Amino acid sequence: MLIVRAVIAAGLLAGLASCSTVIEGKSQELTINSVPAGADCAVTRKGVVLGRVTLTPGTVTIEKNRHDINIVCHKPGYETAGFYNESDVAAAAFGNVVIGGVVGGGVDLATGSANKYTSEVTVVLPPLKGKTP
Repeated sequence: MLIVRAVIAAGLLAGLASCSTVIEGKSQELTINSVPAGADCAVTRKGVVLGRVTLTPGTVTIEKNRHDINIVCHKPGYETAGFYNESDVAAAAFGNVVIGGVVGGGVDLATGSANKYTSEVTVVLPPLKGKTP
């Protein structure tokens, strides 16, 4: 009987152990705006393109992890501009550490669900010198 209770308790703990994974998910949608609108923006992490918005404003879905991302936008007649989007800790990850302990925190860290990015960004592209938009 004690073994059965231990197995049930372990199962319940495992179910709670991925709280942030369930609440926050492993991916995140980013909305990218630009001033002026109509820019082509690439989202990269560690030199790898994760997604692209070919005409701002637009959205892109990326897989989350602990590494920061860069958003770089181009538009003819304007300077290239970007936004450095730092990976932060999602609020649900804190609750998971309390409820799920080390196992829950480990699951969230491994899946990337413990992380989040600024979900809506605006990149301002200055006009090229000597050019008027």
